[in-house]
Parts: sequence; C-alpha cells; structure tokens
Amino acid sequence: MASLKEVKGRILSANNTLKITSAMKMVASAKLHKAQEVIEGMLPYERQMSAIMTHFLQTGGKAESPFATQREAKRIALVIFSSNSSLCGGFNSNVIRAYHQWLDGHAQMAKENLVIYPIGRKIADAVKKSGFTPAGDYTHMADKPNYTECEKLAAELCERFLSGDIDRVELIYHHFKSAGSQELVNTVYLPIDLSAMTEAPDDNHQPDYLIEPSEEVLLAKLIPEVLKLKVYTTLLDSNASEHATRSMAMQIATDNANNLIQDLTVVYNKGRQQAITNELLDIMGGTMA
Repeated sequence: MASLKEVKGRILSANNTLKITSAMKMVASAKLHKAQEVIEGMLPYERQMSAIMTHFLQTGGKAESPFATQREAKRIALVIFSSNSSLCGGFNSNVIRAYHQWLDGHAQMAKENLVIYPIGRKIADAVKKSGFTPAGDYTHMADKPNYTECEKLAAELCERFLSGDIDRVELIYHHFKSAGSQELVNTVYLPIDLSAMTEAPDDNHQPDYLIEPSEEVLLAKLIPEVLKLKVYTTLLDSNASEHATRSMAMQIATDNANNLIQDLTVVYNKGRQQAITNELLDIMGGTMA
C-alpha cells in the first residue's frame, strides 16, 4: 500500500491536472461558440448559392461547364483537414486513419499521380511520414480560417483541373452536426455533378429566373464562386468540429480527474485513520506495559 505522502502527492498532481483540463475545456467551449456562430451563419449562404444554381439548371439552364468534365482519373488530388494541436480526442486519429484508407484505395496508382493538400500540422506530418511531399504549407489555415486563403486554394485546384494536370479532387473533413456529433466525410470536389442538379425537385416550386446577359455567362461566374465557397465552408466545418471534440475530450478528462481525486481521498483518509489507530494501539500497549 502506498504511503500517505505518496497518496497526498498523487492528489495534488490530480488537482493540478484538473485545473489545466478545466481551463482548456472553457477555452475550447468559447472557441466552439464562436466557430459555431460562423459556420451556422455561412452554411445557409453556401447552400443558397448552390440552390440558386440547382434551381436555375432545373428551369431549363444548359448543364454544361468545364468544371463538370468527366475523364479518366489518372491523377487525383486530395484536400484533407486536421488540426495543428493535440488533445482533441479522436479528431486527428480519425482523419489520419481515413487518409491511410484513401491511400490503400489508390494503391495501384503511382505516388507522383497522387497530390496531397494537407490542411493542419497533424495531417501534414502524417503525409510526410507516408512518403509523400505535401503540395504546399497550409498549416496556418487550420487555426485561423479566412476566405482569402481558401479562395487561393480553390483557384489553384480549379486551374489545375481545367488544365488537365489533375483529373479529380476529393475532400476529407469532419462535418459539424452538433457539439456532440461530428461526421467524417469523404466527398468529390471536382468534377462537379451537374446532372444531379438537373433532377426534378422534391417540391413543385419552380423559380422563374430572368438571365442577363446569358445562361452561359451566369454559369461561368456562378460555379467558380460556389467552388470557392465550398472550400471555405469545409474549413469552417472542420474547425468547429475540432473545438467540439476538444471541448468534449477536456470535459471527460476533467470528470476523470474528479473521480480520481475522490478515490485517492478515500484511500488517504483510510490510511490516515489506520495510522491514527496504530498510534493509539502503541500508546495503549506502552501504558499497559
């Protein structure tokens, strides 16, 4: 059995850990609240932009765009999102696991035909360890999402797709559903599927658009904007999910520290009581002698 001094030291250590995890939980909760406000304000705008394009195509627009060109995927790009720091539960480990599964699914392709865009230090390190060279340094985007950086990345992806340098672009990220639920998503970014957008809508609402100067010009302007917005909302989604998982992980760590302190306190009190009892027995034994 550990001595009272050792047990007391463990209680003090657990108390210090409790203070740290509690503080980190409050910081993560504050960041989550801010990120949640941003993503909840941005997602409706992105969805409405997509809805406008979808309704336009459903009402007779010509479903033609160079961004919808389907060709054999000889060269594929992956944009994958993680965090820069740890202590966020299984957030990063799930992303890294999905990355390796993605590599296994493309094992028949040569390394030079797989282009990886890691957003976040954790996944960037995993990409380097797997023998790939990241297609750029985007670690700063994981901590401070901003539209300008996302616009540049989207423009590069679109340019490489249009030039034929890349035939397919995929995204892997966490979709923020709620503070307690985040879903890991693997979706195709390019080429876009315009045929799915031209399917009949579920309701009978058919917007009547007046197009100026022409349908072709509108699509040429609208689709790139939707693609840029998609990268930004994806980054916001991943950022909110990171703070949510960190807040939950720190809450669990705080609860575990509390439970450990309670258990150690019981052990300490029992040991102290036993020590007092032994001292009383020694005194009584000495008196009788």
